[in-house]
Amino acid sequence: MEVVRADGRTPNQLRPLACSRNLLHRAHGSARWSQGDTIVLAAVYGPKAGIRKGENPEKASIEVIWKPKTGQTGKAEKEYEMILKRTLQSICLLAVHPNTTTSIILQVVGDDGALLPCAINASCAALVDAGVPLKHLAVAICCGLTEGGYVVLDPTKSEEQKMRAFAYLVFPNSSHSVLPKAPSAVDEEPGIITSVTYGLMSESHYINCLGHGHAACAKISEFLRKSLQTQFPGDLSKGT
Repeated sequence: MEVVRADGRTPNQLRPLACSRNLLHRAHGSARWSQGDTIVLAAVYGPKAGIRKGENPEKASIEVIWKPKTGQTGKAEKEYEMILKRTLQSICLLAVHPNTTTSIILQVVGDDGALLPCAINASCAALVDAGVPLKHLAVAICCGLTEGGYVVLDPTKSEEQKMRAFAYLVFPNSSHSVLPKAPSAVDEEPGIITSVTYGLMSESHYINCLGHGHAACAKISEFLRKSLQTQFPGDLSKGT
């Protein structure tokens, strides 16, 4: 049985991607990332001197602030902030600017599914725009699992609500082709940076999601590379 999607996409087809950078003049870096009607604007401020109490002064600190499109910040948004902070800490070279704080502010412009991966992609593009030293780039994807056990990539909001489970996956993407090698940068990259699952998913289904997600992220990686190779201010959009 084939999966029929309301927007006509195949199960492995992503929504159109678009990325614009250097949009906010008061920020040190910024990026607007969209996947279909899911749109997130990321702004980077810093590094600024000083860190919060409890942080390691020998390393830089990452602060993430999530601003929903409407309403107040709730439990889900706080969870997103935590996941984003851990993800971005893992790709930043924290020893380059010790005892400083870099703030990433995320404004949700539109939410039509796969919101967290969209925010991660926007954050990565904004960090590059700000010149923050990175070990490597990162790309994120949402893999949904239907009631029939089929994997669907980059689901819309309505599709997410019908899923048995879904996974947010973040994979590394080499920065060597688009960025100068930063001090202490490592050549070996992890197979996966972040993995967050919701709902009931068997091990075999999860491995299936990893395979589909990794293949899809190759397309997102190529899009990101082309976007970062354009001059500031840059804008690139394409259908996938």
